[in-house]
Amino acid sequence: MSESQVVRLQPRRIRLICWPLAAVLLIGAVLISFTLEGFTGGGRGQYQRGDQFAMIGVGVFLALGVLVFTRPRIEADSRGLKVRNVFSSYELPWEVVRRVRFDRGTPWASLELYDDNLMSLVALQAADKELAVDGVRALRRLHEARHAELATSAQD
Repeated sequence: MSESQVVRLQPRRIRLICWPLAAVLLIGAVLISFTLEGFTGGGRGQYQRGDQFAMIGVGVFLALGVLVFTRPRIEADSRGLKVRNVFSSYELPWEVVRRVRFDRGTPWASLELYDDNLMSLVALQAADKELAVDGVRALRRLHEARHAELATSAQD
């Protein structure tokens, strides 16, 4: 395994869903904002220009809320890996990883650590099928190469 090989992984299907959904939410909020004119339902209040901008702001926040699910990524090399999940990020050397797991029926892959913790790899989602399987195989090759390198250096 070459020293410069870097594996970059991110989910595909979730991006194909989230980006159009975010666009629909934003466009919907803009269209609704144009309908906010005249008096309110009770007749006592009146919609203002600020209400229209507020509705567009709500659309922006809803779109950003959906796009946060496109955040997961993995970058791995011969030394370790950087994992960015939806709300958390961490960096681990291969020395603390016991194995890369992708159990049947689980929504995403995970790392089994030597301290018996399990770290989720949300970027490798079962919904991506072969892309996820190929990603797990690439991570396993890097993991095995690093442990073989450590075993060789320990014998010397």
